[in-house]
Amino acid sequence: MLSHRVEEPGLDGGGMGLFDMVRGLFGAKRPDDRRTGGRSAVKRGTQILIIDDSTTVVTMLRRMLEQNGYEPIEAFDAESGIQLAKQHLPRMVFLDIVLPGMNGFAALRTLRRDPLTAEIPVIMMSGNEQATEQFWAQKIGADDFMKKPFSRSEVFVRIDKVLGKRAAVE
Repeated sequence: MLSHRVEEPGLDGGGMGLFDMVRGLFGAKRPDDRRTGGRSAVKRGTQILIIDDSTTVVTMLRRMLEQNGYEPIEAFDAESGIQLAKQHLPRMVFLDIVLPGMNGFAALRTLRRDPLTAEIPVIMMSGNEQATEQFWAQKIGADDFMKKPFSRSEVFVRIDKVLGKRAAVE
């Protein structure tokens, strides 16, 4: 007769112990828990411009940003986005590539050529899977590229990366 022994995690010193499992069930945070990590030290009201023709994307980004203390500014086409960038001088811009009228690449070139907006960090976005878009976005001066759909954590990792990089330079 074959005998099959089931190893219980934590009883042999490895894995998660019973105490850790119970603590996890009741919401106690472990040191490696993502919720215990510090949120970016954003000054309340920091403006971030969103330029995207999709109301779904704009709404989703707006809600994420507002929940974290940012003040989102919205534009649904490149031309009005460029005007808002000059008017408000936001701390950062999320810029879609495929837009009605002027596309995101042309908008990025316009922002980079204007001394008023040239230093504003830009994260370009696209739902297109083509790596060529990411290549061109970075070649013409984007600070980062984010593929749609994106998660909440990806949004804030990219914001921290771009704004953290700028803060180190300033």
